[in-house]
Amino acid sequence: MAKLYPDDKQFVDMSLTSAPGQVLQHFHELASTHNHSIPRRQLQAFLQEHFRAVGQELQPWTPEDWKDSPRFLQKISDPKLRVWAEQLHQLWKKLGKKVKPEFLQHPERSSLIYSQHPFVVPGGRFLEFYYWDSYWVMEGLLLSEMPQTVKGMLQNFLDLVRVYGHVPNGARVYYLQRSQPPLLTLMMDRYVAYTNDTAFLRDSVGVLASELDFWAENRSISVLLGERSYVLNRYHVPYGGPRPESYSKDAELAGSLPEGDPEALWAELKAGAESGWDFSSRWLVGGPDPDLLSSIRTSKLVPVDLNAFLCQAEELLSNFYARLGNDSQARKYRRLRDQRLAALTAVLWDEEKGAWFDYDLENGKKNLEFYPSNLAPLWAGCFSDPSVVDKALSYLEDSQILTYQYGIPTSLRKTGQQWDLPNAWAPLQDLVIRGLAKSPAPRAQEVAFQLAQNWIQTTFAVYSRESAMYEKYDISNGGQPGGGGEYEVQEGFGWTNGVVLMLLDRYGDRLRSGAPTAVLEFQCLAAALLLSLLPQ
Repeated sequence: MAKLYPDDKQFVDMSLTSAPGQVLQHFHELASTHNHSIPRRQLQAFLQEHFRAVGQELQPWTPEDWKDSPRFLQKISDPKLRVWAEQLHQLWKKLGKKVKPEFLQHPERSSLIYSQHPFVVPGGRFLEFYYWDSYWVMEGLLLSEMPQTVKGMLQNFLDLVRVYGHVPNGARVYYLQRSQPPLLTLMMDRYVAYTNDTAFLRDSVGVLASELDFWAENRSISVLLGERSYVLNRYHVPYGGPRPESYSKDAELAGSLPEGDPEALWAELKAGAESGWDFSSRWLVGGPDPDLLSSIRTSKLVPVDLNAFLCQAEELLSNFYARLGNDSQARKYRRLRDQRLAALTAVLWDEEKGAWFDYDLENGKKNLEFYPSNLAPLWAGCFSDPSVVDKALSYLEDSQILTYQYGIPTSLRKTGQQWDLPNAWAPLQDLVIRGLAKSPAPRAQEVAFQLAQNWIQTTFAVYSRESAMYEKYDISNGGQPGGGGEYEVQEGFGWTNGVVLMLLDRYGDRLRSGAPTAVLEFQCLAAALLLSLLPQ
């Protein structure tokens, strides 16, 4: 609360120079000497004596399986984009970290959770690995032909599930109360598809199942519609107290409430962090003032993307068990997936709008605002009627999303939160682009390509000016590093690199670095389609 650092995360990431009990005792002695109001200079001296600078537990690590020129680079026909992709491939070396072996002598002196295997971090203030970020990082690493690095990261995640019963938000003890969007089964699927490492799958499949049990046992909610009840999942962290990494902000936000329960507010903030969207108007809707973070009610909504991710995980787990010859488990997860698909359709799908929407449990209705997550079931392959892709395309047109030239916005509301307008985020571009690309319809394919072209040009233009990749982008006027939220925009950046490499891999023969970004009005699209059908 003394705000010695502009970012609260800096303090909770500093390790101790001696045992926690001793440091605490010294702190109490210092506090009582100064009548519990320690002067700033003495507090700084105390920190210098008892804490180490951030990141001391880690050492830089160059992945052993990094190689000079992975094959996917040859697919990229624009020479500027190819050079850029080579530079992004180089970045994995900069983002590689390894926990120092001496850390294990005193693990209680650090907030870092020990990881046996080296890993790739997002970058910037994030010196530990994060749950859902790591999926897109792994996709990029596999394109860079680095399966051993991916396997090590997977082993770290599996170890966390074995010890804690779930994957925490990130590899810090202060993240243990909350998870993040559950993509571990998908990570395993991508690794096994690349390596055919069935032995590793056989060793790990029970751990993947136990992670899904965590979501079933701790994050399920029953939704009653008419006579029928449907079980779906939500983000829900039933623990109060401020988030340690944002302690002063959470404490001050609770202090600004004229009335209300600070513990309930803190639990909702943690659930918002668990969603990965920390924070967004998506979690404020239906609150007393939907522009204020104090209105957050994450656990009162049934999110489309969470249920799409779990639906996909159930299908993949069923496939894994079938591959390993365990038919009864394969049937169990196929049945769970079918039940979830029925629930997604009944509770979250809106036939008139042509998309899925978060369901508000308290108000008994869907939140019809636009978020890219409304199309997550397309990306996850969690739908049974092939015509939904065309309906989703019409939904994007009707919502005016295709008029944004520099990327798909995170919402259409400006709240100052980082998961809102004018920010655009790489994983959300991927949800929409790959969701549409699954359609056999040429029109959906062409829109997917144009959206990819827009995102590549935005991130390339910013990289050309700043020589950096960012965690998020402001798409309001041509593309800048993003802003808003609780901390400065961070450079790196794991998932942005991963998504760019995926798009360059998929569309590298067509993507261009310099052409004007497309406003996707459909008269232009018709012309583009005709051109695409002509012999090249």
